[in-house]
Amino acid sequence: MINIVLYEPEISGNTSNIIRTCYAGHAKLHIIKPIAFDLHPHWLKRNGAGHLLSEIQHEIHDSYAAFDKKYGNKNIYYITRYGLENYADVNFESVIKSDGEVWIMFGTESTGIPKRIMQKNINNCLRIPMYPQCRSLNLANTVAIVLYEILRQRSFEGLSKYEVQKGKDFILKKD
Repeated sequence: MINIVLYEPEISGNTSNIIRTCYAGHAKLHIIKPIAFDLHPHWLKRNGAGHLLSEIQHEIHDSYAAFDKKYGNKNIYYITRYGLENYADVNFESVIKSDGEVWIMFGTESTGIPKRIMQKNINNCLRIPMYPQCRSLNLANTVAIVLYEILRQRSFEGLSKYEVQKGKDFILKKD
């Protein structure tokens, strides 16, 4: 199981996109409160995200302390611009084989993951390489990049590798 953890998300559109990405990648979503918006479908800005939240495995945690109490013993990776290791250099497939799961935490849009959390877990702080003058990437894009790297390492196990709704040969059919 791939676990995506959002630390105190602030922008509903990002969380909506992440819900959709977790659905597409068959990942479990954890959201740590406080949340800067309501998770009611009306406030989730992307079409279908409110509906998809009920479709995906997810947990809402009242605080970081509550999350840490329940899952603090897990081998969690932290995606941060301060990470010293490239996320793509981690063999997530071997992590899943040994632990049965992988945990990836992403920070709040404005401030990221608190320094105190990263300092306690420095060896698990990962970075996405980027142009040196760029401060950071969009949160939803970051989740998609890392989730799909994990899925790629697993040969997209359990995911459809071709169009299933209109058929594998849809592109070949004449209109």
